[in-house]
Amino acid sequence: MRFSKIGTGLLAAATAAGLALSAAQAQDTLRLSHQWSTSDVRHKVAEIVANHVKEADVGLEIQIFPTQSLFKAREQWQPTSRGQLDMTVFPLAYAGGIHPEFNLTLMPGLVKSHDHAARLNDSAFMDELKKIAEDDGVMILVDGYLAGGFAGKDKCITGPDDVQGLQTRAAGKSFEQMLAEAGASIASMASSEIYNAMQTGVLDAANTSSSSFVSYRIYEQVACFTPVGDYALWFMYQPLLMSKRTFDRLNEAQQQAILEGAEKAEAFYLEEAKKEDAEAARVFKDNGVELSYMTEEQFNAWRDIAAKSSYEEFKKEVPDGQKLLDMALSVE
Repeated sequence: MRFSKIGTGLLAAATAAGLALSAAQAQDTLRLSHQWSTSDVRHKVAEIVANHVKEADVGLEIQIFPTQSLFKAREQWQPTSRGQLDMTVFPLAYAGGIHPEFNLTLMPGLVKSHDHAARLNDSAFMDELKKIAEDDGVMILVDGYLAGGFAGKDKCITGPDDVQGLQTRAAGKSFEQMLAEAGASIASMASSEIYNAMQTGVLDAANTSSSSFVSYRIYEQVACFTPVGDYALWFMYQPLLMSKRTFDRLNEAQQQAILEGAEKAEAFYLEEAKKEDAEAARVFKDNGVELSYMTEEQFNAWRDIAAKSSYEEFKKEVPDGQKLLDMALSVE
């Protein structure tokens, strides 16, 4: 068949349009899920990676699903390990039921400060945990610890005696064990559920990260807040994870863009984590909530209870528990 010049031009235009459509279709979209609001620091960490990948123009886009809009808070590990979810910002201790070694990332008294947490992230201890994750198909892209404290609906929670008889929420098994040893009754739930539980009388007290206390507006439900000061008992490792199956199927340029974005996000995460604590104290105070800081004596009392409850239980449950605990405690 012969084409006229007009026909040839139309064919060329159609071919160009087809190529453009193919290019658009070639754009790969990854799904990133997390449980927090869009104002939360963990969402911003995800955005840094997503924005860097977009600017790199490597045929890849990261779509973020906040506020549990794609997966429930505690249900994100297995979809990520199986390649059903591409990325997630996820408290690693939430997967402690699958990999009990991860419970060390939310162990009372194990982390002293944000700078100490950063040293832990670069230690042989964290290398061991990352190997366990990768063996289950999950890569840790961005390290990050967040600190936190306690909040009481009717009273201040600073020392172990303060939780006796209270219905208390703790983030992670190890904190639950310590609080139970101190005489509290335990109610397990995601941090996103604390507000309603306090509002309906299910909870008397809770502990979680400074950023979660603010982003979930817990200041509207409590009388007293124990912020991070010179002594902080609560540190939780909350990294950005990626399915190894997803990462491995990307081309080299796409992988590089993700890794570069992750490096930028990690630096931001550390600095913002430090700011979150001071901001939480300010927000609670501005909303009329009493602030009560933990003393060294109270911190040591908590750690003593943790040593005979959480630490001992961890060593019983994990074959190499003593080794891992010693590795973590050896980081100065």
